[in-house]
Amino acid sequence: MKRIVCWFSCGAASAVATKLALTDARKSGTEVVIAYTEVVEEHPDNRRFLADCESWFGQEVVVLRNEKFAASIYEVFHRERFLVGPTGAACTRLLKKGVRESFERPGDRQVFGYTMEEQDRVDRFIDANNHVNLWAPLVERGLSKGDCLAIVKGAGIELPAMYALGYRNNNCIGCVKGGAGYWNKIRVDFPETFERMAKVEEYLGRTVCKVTEDNVTRRVSLRELPPHIGDYESEPDMSCGIFCHMAEQEIAA
Repeated sequence: MKRIVCWFSCGAASAVATKLALTDARKSGTEVVIAYTEVVEEHPDNRRFLADCESWFGQEVVVLRNEKFAASIYEVFHRERFLVGPTGAACTRLLKKGVRESFERPGDRQVFGYTMEEQDRVDRFIDANNHVNLWAPLVERGLSKGDCLAIVKGAGIELPAMYALGYRNNNCIGCVKGGAGYWNKIRVDFPETFERMAKVEEYLGRTVCKVTEDNVTRRVSLRELPPHIGDYESEPDMSCGIFCHMAEQEIAA
């Protein structure tokens, strides 16, 4: 039997996309599975948000994990000896994409929380992965990221803690895709995470940040990162979802 799989990420957009997909699917009697790929470095408040959303959905969320790496980005970093590069991050590939591929079935209609601002990403993904039956209900309805935040709040659900702290996404605490401004914000909000990633960089001999000064861009370690460098609000959003790795590989090709 064909099914709809909603990839819930503990973010506002994926929550609203899931709710819309459930509403449409229940009219037709189609089986719906809501799946969440857990990574232990995400904020612990995500579990509270997930439980609140389960009540809103009227359905349980299936929690999936890559047990080989204990669902941990640091296990991936140490064992793969890789952080991030032009083709993306190893943690996304192994903890998100690989888990999705193990769970999906041929014929699944897969729901993802792309917002109206991301129509170009939807188009690129469809062009590169036409074997995946992708459904983007937020794009269909012209809903923005701001709309999704408002809808979740309107449903009486407290937004995840990372939003309250001023982060635009609910990724792991200390995402290797973050820029200088992001990591300087992490330095203030989560100093223990900043220190942990700095030690990983030293151990692997790799870096996660670039800085641009006097029109010259160079890689710097977190230890060398000047506290005044970067503007998180002006940095691009960091995507780290179920379909992110495939899109990154396409862009790098």
